[in-house]
This record gives sequence, C-alpha cells and structure tokens, in this order.
Amino acid sequence: MVNSILTPDPQARAEEREAEPRVHHAPAELSDRFALGVTKLLRFTADTFFAKRYGHRAIVLETVAAVPGMVGAMFTHLTSLRKMKDDEGWIRTLMEEAENERMHLMTFIEIAQPTLFERLVILLAQWVFLLLFSILYLVSSRTAHRVVGYFEEEAVISYTLYLKEIDEGRSPNVPAPAIARHYWKMPDDATLRDVVLLVRADEAHHRDINHGIASQLDGQPFDPSAAAPYPSHADNIRLKG
Repeated sequence: MVNSILTPDPQARAEEREAEPRVHHAPAELSDRFALGVTKLLRFTADTFFAKRYGHRAIVLETVAAVPGMVGAMFTHLTSLRKMKDDEGWIRTLMEEAENERMHLMTFIEIAQPTLFERLVILLAQWVFLLLFSILYLVSSRTAHRVVGYFEEEAVISYTLYLKEIDEGRSPNVPAPAIARHYWKMPDDATLRDVVLLVRADEAHHRDINHGIASQLDGQPFDPSAAAPYPSHADNIRLKG
C-alpha cells in the first residue's frame, strides 16, 4: 500500500484520494436519523471552528473519537458478566478501536502541536462527550453505534480533504513521525500523506464495524470480514527507548 502512495503522478494521486468509496448508511428509522443529525451538527461545528486546519482538527477530534470504543467495551463487558453471556468478540474489537484512535492522536500531536486553547477545548469536549455518549449507550447501544458509524463516515471525508490539501501544496507533506512509522510498519521515508491514507483506512474499517454492530443489534446479519480492510499495526505500540 505504501509503495502506491509514493507515486508522484498527480492523476494517480487524485484517483487514490477517491479510492475509498464514501460509503453511507441510509437512515432507516427515527434513531438512525437522530444519529445522522447529531453527526451533521458536530461536523458543522468542527468545520466552523477549524476550517481547513486539518492537523489541529485531527488532534481535537481524535481525543473524542477514542471515547466510544472504550465506553462500548466497558458496557459490553458488564453486560456479558451480568447476563453470563458470551460477548461474541466485540469487547476486544471495541478496545482495539479505542487504542487505534488514541494512536491517531499520538501521531498528529507530533505533526501539529495543540495550542493552550485547543487543550482546554479537548478537556471540555471529552468530558461532555463521555457523559452524553455513556447515557446514550445505556439508553440505546444500537443508536450509539450508529452515531459512531456516521462519525467515521465524516472522518473518511475529512481525511480525503486533508489529502487534497497536501497534494495541492496547502499543507506541507512532512516526514511521518517515528511513532507512526512504527505503529503502521512504514518505511523510513514515509510521509504525512502516507500516514493520512492509513488513518483514513482505519476510519473506514471502524465505520463499517460500528454500522455492522448497530445492524446486528437490530436483528440483521453482519459479517465483520466484509468491513473495509484494516491496515497492519504493530503488536507492540511502544517505541523502544
């Protein structure tokens, strides 16, 4: 995958930007429309606040994006204990999602240092979102996963726009941070563009998984192997030294 990313051909890069289809789950009922409405509101807020400062946008949003997986894993774990029922592998999947989103954050912190104001926004946004998402998960875990699915749809779009900013020279294509090269097993000459493509692939996978869980909770069949391909990640996410 990385070799194709490094091609200098502008036409090839344009095609690569659009290679990830913008999969959209059409809302089927009121709870889906509620989930989509919440997502569009938050997208409008992010667009208004960050405009095209995609590095800083990624830092703030990834601190929030890492919350649902951990919340979902915790409540699924407690439900499994309480009902003495198998979790069907969702606990590990959701915890891995939370860790993956956290690694996105660790990567973008190396690229765009957050300001003091953005750090304060992160503190407020994370606590408010944690509280509201936990309540939503207790009321309707199906709706909560549908919200995350729509969140990830928007994330795929945002990272595609970030690629366009890089390709057209408005954002510098700096070398990939060491933590990113280690986590995604990238070559030493990897760049920010390579990182954004891999992050987008992660988000596409999370999109399909969360929409799939929501559908499964609604009684519909779901095959996790049908989700968008997940990039390879390092088993040990910590850098030596």
